[in-house]
Amino acid sequence: MLSAKPILFALLGAAGVAFIALWVHRARSAPGRRLPSVLQLAIGALTNFFDTLGIGSFATTTSLYKLGGLVADENIPGTLNVGHMIPTFAEAFIFIQIVSVDMTTLTSMIGASVAGAWLGAGIVSSWSRRKVQLGMGVLLLVAAAIMVARATGLAPGGGQALGLSGARLALAIAGNFVLGAFMTLGIGLFAPCMILVALLGMRETTAFPIMMGSCAFLMPAASVRFVRSGRYDLPASIGLAIGGLPAVLAAAYWVKSLKLETVKWLVVVVVVYTAVAMLRSAARRVDSHG
Repeated sequence: MLSAKPILFALLGAAGVAFIALWVHRARSAPGRRLPSVLQLAIGALTNFFDTLGIGSFATTTSLYKLGGLVADENIPGTLNVGHMIPTFAEAFIFIQIVSVDMTTLTSMIGASVAGAWLGAGIVSSWSRRKVQLGMGVLLLVAAAIMVARATGLAPGGGQALGLSGARLALAIAGNFVLGAFMTLGIGLFAPCMILVALLGMRETTAFPIMMGSCAFLMPAASVRFVRSGRYDLPASIGLAIGGLPAVLAAAYWVKSLKLETVKWLVVVVVVYTAVAMLRSAARRVDSHG
């Protein structure tokens, strides 16, 4: 009897190929510049390197885009989901293969995140610039608070379970559904998923295949809507994809040798700055209209 893991890999590969085919088809007819700049490639490499280490890529990419004025605020959520998708596929294949986790728990949480992302993308892709700024500003502050909780040890350290059942599994499914919806607003799933797993008593390492598998499956579901609506930046997203893939492969081998505490605190500072900048931009739009 075929085990769940090969089936999961086959589905992941099929989802990736289908989305890439759609993306290439749409990109060919897109107006304007299509190739990424050196800076956009560098952002893809840097953010996906740290993403593979569990720091996450959405908040850091948003911060770099905002600091450099590289992508319009309303197009950031779509750019993140579309651009980081291919590197996330690589992460998912690597960590589902090497990290032990109960397959029922893994597949259930992945399915919940995909459902949340599909529903969320349909809403976010139609939002105005100010709504995106407000939503991202608030949720980036929440993400920063979660990062601080993890860095200071205030967040729970987790248990030793490799899987869940009963009420705890139901809570995990509900939680990942919400996190999948937040992904479409440009808020990464990694840090909150790690805390969710720890709260439910699972081993911290199990968060890696869960969160990376969730993102790998939900990002095509969300990205289809962003690509069809045109609410993303094509050159920036290509930069994330091309720059990010080799960075993921490098980080997967270096993860045990790096000390990341200083980097984590730097990320917190940058994320808070970006959240404030988003909220100030939204406030200025209110003033200019009223």
